[in-house]
Amino acid sequence: MPRVIHVFRQPDRFVAGTVGEPGDRSFYLQATESARRVSVLLEKAQVSVLSERIGTLLEEVSRRFGADVPPTTPENEVDTSPLEVPVEEEFRVGTMGLGWDAESKSVVVELLAVTEEEVDESVVLDDTDEGPDALRVFLSPERARAFATRAERVVSAGRRLCPLCTQPLDAAGHVCPRQNGFRRVAAEP
Repeated sequence: MPRVIHVFRQPDRFVAGTVGEPGDRSFYLQATESARRVSVLLEKAQVSVLSERIGTLLEEVSRRFGADVPPTTPENEVDTSPLEVPVEEEFRVGTMGLGWDAESKSVVVELLAVTEEEVDESVVLDDTDEGPDALRVFLSPERARAFATRAERVVSAGRRLCPLCTQPLDAAGHVCPRQNGFRRVAAEP
């Protein structure tokens, strides 16, 4: 069966978001253009890496090509609305690709579905008929920076961290390895 490539050349919206409670969240990227919407499921670490790499790519594009890249995103430009519902997963992301399209002066984000076979690098950012399904989104440097800012906030909005071991605190309790199983009990007077 030929692959399906969802292309958003001028998305109305491209955001990272979650479904569920901290500690049990599912992470999604959602692209919307007119009446068309595609949501893909991915790991928290993938969202974090994508955000970081977009920042690195924007710095490189500014340095090498002299593109006008904003150093930060104005607060009013960051999309803070929740994901559009219903959130229907198109596929789970396995491989991610990131590039610069000099012709349209856009950051290109490509997300490929998980497959059992190893993905050949030539499939990423290519329109070949064979390979995993993909979501390809073109973003202006300003929109890419705004996406990265929101993605960082989504990742960091999880559970509070333990001040001793920096592991996430669960609502059901936390056994801190730094306390080595020892808990102080208040002395009775």
